[in-house]
Amino acid sequence: QVQLVESGGGLVQPGQSLRLSCSASGFTFSSAAMSWYRQAPGKERELVALITSGGGTTEYADSVKGRFTISRDNANNTVYLQMNSLKSEGTGVYFCKWWAHDAWGLGNKVTISS
Repeated sequence: QVQLVESGGGLVQPGQSLRLSCSASGFTFSSAAMSWYRQAPGKERELVALITSGGGTTEYADSVKGRFTISRDNANNTVYLQMNSLKSEGTGVYFCKWWAHDAWGLGNKVTISS
């Protein structure tokens, strides 16, 4: 079955960096567009970043453009989210998702606080 397992979250201070990883299995990862979502406390889940199957095209939410980078390693079935210059409003649970499919990871908590 499809499995998406996120890792790399934690507590950091504003301005610091963090890299999230999502290990995928159960489907042909190299043919799958992948995405990262974020759910802040008390808010709805929102799309943060998207990457096409070959990695040639990426899209970002306006709130993270220039600070976050989504990338992938198709040889190892992994998608990443490099988050730089983190802001406190970025606190939340980050989810990996197989784009256009109802397949989500369990989420990884990121807390940005001084």
